[in-house]
Amino acid sequence: MATTNPVKNALRDLKAEYDRLAQGKESLLAIIDEAELSESVFNSNAIENSTLTLKETERILLEMEVSRHVSVREVFEAKNLARVMEYTKSKAQAAELSLEMILLLHKMLIGNINDAIAGRFRTTGEYVRVGTHIAPAPERVVPMMETILREYAADHINYFTDKIAKFHLDFETIHPFCDGNGRMGRVIINFQLRRLGFPGIIIRDKEKRVYYASFNEYSKAKNAKTMEKIVTLALTESLHKRITYLRGEKITTLADCAKTGRKSINTLLNAARRQTIPAFREKGVWKIGVYNP
Repeated sequence: MATTNPVKNALRDLKAEYDRLAQGKESLLAIIDEAELSESVFNSNAIENSTLTLKETERILLEMEVSRHVSVREVFEAKNLARVMEYTKSKAQAAELSLEMILLLHKMLIGNINDAIAGRFRTTGEYVRVGTHIAPAPERVVPMMETILREYAADHINYFTDKIAKFHLDFETIHPFCDGNGRMGRVIINFQLRRLGFPGIIIRDKEKRVYYASFNEYSKAKNAKTMEKIVTLALTESLHKRITYLRGEKITTLADCAKTGRKSINTLLNAARRQTIPAFREKGVWKIGVYNP
């Protein structure tokens, strides 16, 4: 099931407004990305069961000490992922997604964590599983990766978020690396979005249950509907956030908005989760712009 026309129309309108407002405000967009980096890193690592909190992730990226002992691995996981995200942002417009690019990003991601597997696909004897899913044999990794890259590049019919969702599901099904597949998959989503001129998105740890369910649906029935929805909702939220800042609106929390408006906080939160209002999250708190004449 593909993304519906109303969602496509809404994204088209948001992208047009985003492009119009972004003219001459590249520095503001860079600041938003910088402020969002620790949140992006925290969520992607948390999905993979990192014990770091958002505050600890922020401190690590700022080269500050944290208040408890943190493993060297988790420190490198945070720093490496941040570096990969920043590199992706700078290179996505200049380079096509390719096997070489994916391997380079993986080398950056896993370097200093496990150099023996960094920057290479699984090879003979290296089998992996995720839950009950046993990934394809190592010998099939390269041809399968070449196939999904070729299919993605050649697909000029399906909607771009549907293509990105399917690529992500296929990538995670292949699980081409010994480690780092989930984080790499989410990095690739943002590479693909930025190459199309969109801002990056955050797939959040709090929504991990739905995110994981989408893989089960795809494995059992090739149903990509849930992943398509995850991508479109996250992209809509990312655009709402940036448009709010680009407009220069006053920003308030939904909780404060509920106190002064006619709608309850639960009504506003439900609308925010469905993205039927231009709300967005910062450090897990739902916010919205208020017209400020």
